[in-house]
Amino acid sequence: MLFNSFQFFYFFLVVWVLMLCTRGTTRRVILLIASYYFYMCWSTKYIFVIWGITLVDYFAGIQIDKSTQQNRRRLYLGLSLVCNIGLLAFFKYSNFLLSSSASAAHMFGLGYSPRLLAIILPVGLSFHTFQAMSYTIEVYRRKVPSEKNLLQYALYVAFFPQMVAGPIERPTQLLPQFHREPRITVEGISSGLVQALWGLFKKIVIADNVSDFVKLVYASPRRFDGAELLLATTLFSLQIYCDFSGYSDMALGLARTMGFELVMNFRQPYFSSSIGEFWRRWHISLSTWFRDYVYIPMGGNRVTLLRNWFNLMVTFVASGLWHGANWTFIVWGFLHGLYLIVAKTVAPYTKRASEALGLERVPRLVKTWKIVVTFSLVTLAWIYFRASTVSDAWYITWHLLPLGRIDPFVLKAGGFSRATLPYLAFFILGAALVEWWIANPIRAPKLWASPVFRALCYNACIYAVVFFGFFGHRDFIYFQF
Repeated sequence: MLFNSFQFFYFFLVVWVLMLCTRGTTRRVILLIASYYFYMCWSTKYIFVIWGITLVDYFAGIQIDKSTQQNRRRLYLGLSLVCNIGLLAFFKYSNFLLSSSASAAHMFGLGYSPRLLAIILPVGLSFHTFQAMSYTIEVYRRKVPSEKNLLQYALYVAFFPQMVAGPIERPTQLLPQFHREPRITVEGISSGLVQALWGLFKKIVIADNVSDFVKLVYASPRRFDGAELLLATTLFSLQIYCDFSGYSDMALGLARTMGFELVMNFRQPYFSSSIGEFWRRWHISLSTWFRDYVYIPMGGNRVTLLRNWFNLMVTFVASGLWHGANWTFIVWGFLHGLYLIVAKTVAPYTKRASEALGLERVPRLVKTWKIVVTFSLVTLAWIYFRASTVSDAWYITWHLLPLGRIDPFVLKAGGFSRATLPYLAFFILGAALVEWWIANPIRAPKLWASPVFRALCYNACIYAVVFFGFFGHRDFIYFQF
């Protein structure tokens, strides 16, 4: 059941009305049943995975909290981590490890051909296992008490607006909200619906309308020239942002209409002026998770220079592997780790060069240049995220130039017609402008303060969704993780 489907619209409307009509435990029970039903629309049998994670971490958290012996606390924390990581490893990485070992054996002339497992990755497994682990880790660190109420802890794991693709909530943020009655206000409903509408616009008007062209080119990249490869790669940058941030906006907006606040997951990352800033604004809940539970425990930047480089690389390679069981994701993570290491290394030299050239006198030009360079580096790395194999990604990287020309028949085959292309270009530019205003509210036009003008903008967004939105069955990209 997708957010961008009529089935979900009816489902959410029923749940929202029931929440208005109930209070206390009854309301929480309804919300939990609705969350389980939402997940079971994807796969009924994998609800047992959710229940298993919930029960193991619920009891582990209680034992960690009440134990006074450090070894015993470590034992229950280890049990929680082993169960969560074990589930993730089994469903997500078993076949990757088997196929990789077979490839390595063939390189040495060995006839090792293991039989792959007939398993399917449960939707959103990476998200709710990481959320569950953050709970037991925080209890172990004595930052939060263990949750004694199983109903409320089950809601923390399975809250349906964010259980499939995040944001990855910390127990300090989400759990306390289930201890009190949510405040459903007119202001919350209004702002929540606006944010959900904006997310829906980004998903079905922009992301879904460019996805066919991206899929066409990346399915067989060796058939296309540089301009087509570059266009597909740039469009994928837009697609993955509008798709994932669109989901996050819908999750935050829908949760707010029910009286719950989720953490912000995106802060207009494509306006970042460095790779470090990009990761402070892209998929914030995941990047901070790796920072707090991987990078800092390894020593962070409070170590020698070489060890800091090692910590960065391990963190980003692990982040890449989190995204998928494929060497392309590992290379993608490696590239971002390399970007940060190079940036740290050359920072003193670029600062001296900037002072020598007097670039501090034109700060806007410098910042614009940095944004362009950062976006280009991020887009280059997206090639390895989107390509099916490292070989395909390598081919695309080295054949972006010379550009050549774009064949009109390729555009048509990718779903772009002469009638719709100008509208799509207008929507992309308009979305970029709105995102810029969101990132820089002081630069928003004064006309935005007018309720009439805002109403016109909302109606225009609805018009675009209705007449230009793609209403076919298109999963969100991050559902596969």
